Amino acid sequence: MFNLKIVEINPKYCDYLRKYDYRVPYNNYAKKHRPFVGILFQIEDIEYFAPLASPKKKHLKMKNNIDFLKLKNGKLGAINFNNMIPVSKENYQIVNLNNSNDKYISLLVEQLTWINAHKNQIKNKSYRLYKLYTKNKISKNIKERCCNYLLLEDKCKKYNKKLVQI
Repeated sequence: MFNLKIVEINPKYCDYLRKYDYRVPYNNYAKKHRPFVGILFQIEDIEYFAPLASPKKKHLKMKNNIDFLKLKNGKLGAINFNNMIPVSKENYQIVNLNNSNDKYISLLVEQLTWINAHKNQIKNKSYRLYKLYTKNKISKNIKERCCNYLLLEDKCKKYNKKLVQI
């Protein structure tokens, strides 16, 4: 089994998806020292990106849920599965984690280490949420905070098809 990767999403791609689903997170790419990053994994034959949240005090008190997972009990932040979006290799780049002098990079390295130690839990959680959402077997309040995965899969294909034609 391969390890999960931390990637940065193309902000134009997020802007495109947000035209169809307002839940697609904003990519604060203006903050060059803190890119919009998350983990990359596969659900069936589609690559998905789930954003990472930096550690916040509120994470320590929050509970894990079907669409939210604390990293190291919240000490390293969290993964927001509700905001996961479909991607293809044209929409992201792998984050270089070799700059050990950067405080932010050292947090990403810690997060990635924890994530890969728990990759089966992460993959199972993302797959379960996806299946429950797409079969409409999830509570209304969780569904309302999730991106529309099937709609975004279609839009991802169309976006990437346009890129290939350019």
